[in-house]
Amino acid sequence: MSANGTTLFIYGTLKRGMRNHHLISDQTFLGEAITLPKYRLFHLGAFPGLVAVSRDGVGVVGELWRIDPARLAQLDEFEGVPHLFDRRIVEIPAVIGPIEAYFYAGQPRDLPDCGKHWTDHKPNTSAIE
Repeated sequence: MSANGTTLFIYGTLKRGMRNHHLISDQTFLGEAITLPKYRLFHLGAFPGLVAVSRDGVGVVGELWRIDPARLAQLDEFEGVPHLFDRRIVEIPAVIGPIEAYFYAGQPRDLPDCGKHWTDHKPNTSAIE
């Protein structure tokens, strides 16, 4: 984290148009992004969880936001860090500097797989994307 804030990869309910976007709407939107194909999203009920995977990874679709230090502390509490989520480095191609994301801290066993994109709708229960 720098004095100017942290660049955060957003992939779920905080994205523009989603129900919790108001929590970051006053922060700086940097653009849309896709991770390297090393991750998957899993449906945790009312929100998704990002998980690093060793095989069958996909490029997860999301947004990049510059988040100020005070708001980041609030988001950590909102996201349940460190019990439900951990904030760690995520790999985004062609982006300079560290990018962080909230990773699901649990095991995704038996959770519906959302693949590369999550919406507030039913999870993808079909074949892996």
